[in-house]
Amino acid sequence: MLTTRLRRACTALLAGALVALAAPQAGATTPVPDTDTAVRTQQGWVRGEATAAGRQFLGIPYAAPPVGALRWRAPMPVAPWSGVRDATDFGHRCVQSAGWDPGYEQPTHTEDCLNLNVYSPAAARSGRKLPVMVWLHGGGLTGGAGADVVPDDFAAKGSVVAVTLNYRLGAMGFLATPGLDEEAGDRTSGNFGMQDQQAALRWVRANIARFGGDPDQVTIAGESAGGRSVCTHLASPTARGLFHRAIIQSGAYSDCGARTRRAADADGTSFAASVGCKDPATATACLRRKPAKDILAAQAGHDWGPVTGGSFLPEQPAAAFASGRYAKVPVINGANRDEGTLFAFGSYDAQGTPLTAEQYPQALRTAYGPETGEKALARYPLADYPTPTLAYAATVGDQLMACPALRLDDRLGARTPVYAYEFADRTSPPFESLRNLGTDFPFGATHVNEVQYLFRHFGHDAPLNAEQRVLARQMTAYWTAFIRTGTPHVAGQPDLPDQRTAPGRALSLRTASAGGNAVTATLHTDHLCDLWDGAGQ
Repeated sequence: MLTTRLRRACTALLAGALVALAAPQAGATTPVPDTDTAVRTQQGWVRGEATAAGRQFLGIPYAAPPVGALRWRAPMPVAPWSGVRDATDFGHRCVQSAGWDPGYEQPTHTEDCLNLNVYSPAAARSGRKLPVMVWLHGGGLTGGAGADVVPDDFAAKGSVVAVTLNYRLGAMGFLATPGLDEEAGDRTSGNFGMQDQQAALRWVRANIARFGGDPDQVTIAGESAGGRSVCTHLASPTARGLFHRAIIQSGAYSDCGARTRRAADADGTSFAASVGCKDPATATACLRRKPAKDILAAQAGHDWGPVTGGSFLPEQPAAAFASGRYAKVPVINGANRDEGTLFAFGSYDAQGTPLTAEQYPQALRTAYGPETGEKALARYPLADYPTPTLAYAATVGDQLMACPALRLDDRLGARTPVYAYEFADRTSPPFESLRNLGTDFPFGATHVNEVQYLFRHFGHDAPLNAEQRVLARQMTAYWTAFIRTGTPHVAGQPDLPDQRTAPGRALSLRTASAGGNAVTATLHTDHLCDLWDGAGQ
């Protein structure tokens, strides 16, 4: 119920035909450009541009446009191009509704959106291959784009190559139906957006050395739905060998859970009927004829996300982690101190109807069920919080994000290095979308807020004060040290605790006036996880 708020984020013949079309014609040649802002990928030349931080190459296609017969199929190869392709502007975003983030004022109906961006610092031109970070954007798997973060300064300061990317969203990325299951052959329908991400990782493996990156040192990272995607790839057999480290930021919600095949197919069949494709025998062809705007208009209220069963994700991630059937790579995992304020604000104060003391008990019962709601009412008394909305926010953050993150630490830390953190700068400025609302709501260290400490969120510098800028530099140093070495060690700062040797401990990331970065052993108690561990799994 609460997790839905995060979502408001081929046949062999066809494959053979596309590969044949993609093959370069005999005797075709392309003149070699005379500038270091041009790079030759396997598909053809691209020309980016020089920046103060190095070089950037934007809007490079990594898979064929998923249009027409390729809609709701696994991503296919890009056809090579002749000449030099311009790579100085971001490519199209994937199909999605309008939103409150800057630049998202209008819906997007463009399906030709499978493109990525490469940020290569000056250090990459020294002849040495730099470690690579591939960032998966958030947005509830229904919104967002690779352009949402610009990691050029991050890459330059940490001597890493950074890649951001788009992937199919909502119904376009996660529709499952019995007809699509049969067509896929191995029950992988419903995972098209995740397969896009893996196609981008295969592009990185094949091409990133040409941009100064090391294909044998790839870290996948993401926040919110991007972090959940990282969690999914850890459990996906088809992702093995595509990455070597992983960073999960606020992505363990719902214990990284996927939809069951039965539930996804039932929801997909209902969706198909809602757009006029009621006959199961013809639903697939019918759906492919529908305009993207009609698909988008009908997708609200449905559950979009990965699907378990089949070769892509044989079992639930939590089961894979418990059994050891996952990619055993080093992981950074964590969440933010006040995750729930964003969601509580959106449900109440942003609507002009702040939660009242009289409404509070029923709000908890509705959110968590009668039994758990009553327990939460006793454990989160209104007297402990400035307002009922903030009391409710504490329950949301603990149940939805904080405690699942700690459970993931336990599951992964039994077999692999897991470095735990909590972003706890409660004075952090609200991220840009919230700042643009002009509200004085006390968000604290809410969901998404840490992103602006690492990257230029929406391409803009955040209004950090002097000590927050110091914390941002420290966080960048931790993250990039991990990307380079697999260990987030920063000279002069405490280490992020390794759950193999310090289970239950995490590094609280704070400004100097709040005590500075410090190891804590009380997160399980602070977030009342004894309540949520029984009710939230």
